[in-house]
Amino acid sequence: MSRAVLVSAHGGPEVLQFADREVGEPGAGEIKVRHTAIGLNFIDTYQRSGLYPQQMPFVPGNEASGVVLAVGEGVTGLEPGDRVTYSSTVGAYADERLLKADRAIPLPDYIDDQTAAAMMLKGTTAYYLLHRTFKLEAQHTILVHAAAGGVGQIATQWAKAIGARVIGTAGSEEKTQLAKSLGCDEVINYVTEDFVARVAEFTAGKGVDVVYDGVGKATFERSLDCLKPLGLMVSFGNASGPVSIPNLGILATKGSLFVTRPTTATYLADPAELRKACDALFGVVGNGQVKIEINRTYPLAEVANAHRALESRQTTGSVVLIP
Repeated sequence: MSRAVLVSAHGGPEVLQFADREVGEPGAGEIKVRHTAIGLNFIDTYQRSGLYPQQMPFVPGNEASGVVLAVGEGVTGLEPGDRVTYSSTVGAYADERLLKADRAIPLPDYIDDQTAAAMMLKGTTAYYLLHRTFKLEAQHTILVHAAAGGVGQIATQWAKAIGARVIGTAGSEEKTQLAKSLGCDEVINYVTEDFVARVAEFTAGKGVDVVYDGVGKATFERSLDCLKPLGLMVSFGNASGPVSIPNLGILATKGSLFVTRPTTATYLADPAELRKACDALFGVVGNGQVKIEINRTYPLAEVANAHRALESRQTTGSVVLIP
């Protein structure tokens, strides 16, 4: 038997309940994985709460690393004993699981299991945000909200490696200092400062080329005022609640702006695109351009406390659950 965290009804962290379950053996095109580290992400809380509804019951968790225990018929390139990692596949909050083989990525020796679990979903998100959603180049100026958070830390460092100018926001003095240490050219405490006014000051009134916003409701509308005409608003998360645009005419009056809501499920649906993203991520982590900060680890048995810490914005960087 294997332990797993089950959610039988949407709700708060209290709905995360442990249960024993029989995992079984992998079918055609599948592998069986024993987890060694599991990543914690805001999307886990959205799926648990019902913001992103799931079919019940389900096992939360969208990224992990571990060891292959068995391979199913037709699987090539993976063998029992191989170290692998994956993201964007619900079901990670468990000791063991079955996984489609084409979602598993072999881990290079220079990346340890906890680092892999901490960076896969956030790092591949940063990849498509910077390279596909908006093809970032050195001449661009960007605004990254929650620059001290999981995606924010990786995106900030990666954007600086590309050569862009990065303005970051954070919600405390400690987090602003962390964002600065990661390479932000300017940092704004959005709790004590008017980030729209500060962006205008930093850009001589011109605004930024793109805003990357994983915060959501609390920052979305005012972020539109930070953009240059024809600028792009990238809303990729809802940490403070979901956003809406009641009147599309706002985009016209603020400069013929563009808005997009990208998802990993779309951008990395193709296994070839997933591997391309992972190769790029492994490259910038391996050469030291992007450093992965693991803020804290929790035993998987304390997953409810980990969710509470994440939702109350007590964390920076990445949090890892240990089975």
